[in-house]
Amino acid sequence: MSEKRMLIVDAEVIKKIDDNRGEMGRSDFISFLIDSHLKEAPEAEPQEYVSKAEFQEFERGMKELLRNFLEFFLSYGLELGDQPQDKAFNELTQKLQSFGAKAKKN
Repeated sequence: MSEKRMLIVDAEVIKKIDDNRGEMGRSDFISFLIDSHLKEAPEAEPQEYVSKAEFQEFERGMKELLRNFLEFFLSYGLELGDQPQDKAFNELTQKLQSFGAKAKKN
């Protein structure tokens, strides 16, 4: 037999307990709530933020996607016979090369 103690709580809390305990006694219901709350693993809660590793993987994927898009865009333009030699083309080429160098480093 377990030792019994008195717990003083607000009347509003008792009303919430009584409204939700069904056929269980107050003491059993409170024990059930405490046990079920303590058994929950902290890892079971949804993760609100991404980890550093997840973000870095996302960043690598986005850079790779952008690099592939730029490669496609430039090669498609060159296949059509367009050989632009203006400032915008040179900037795109430099960006593509810098993304390629950064992707290889990671």
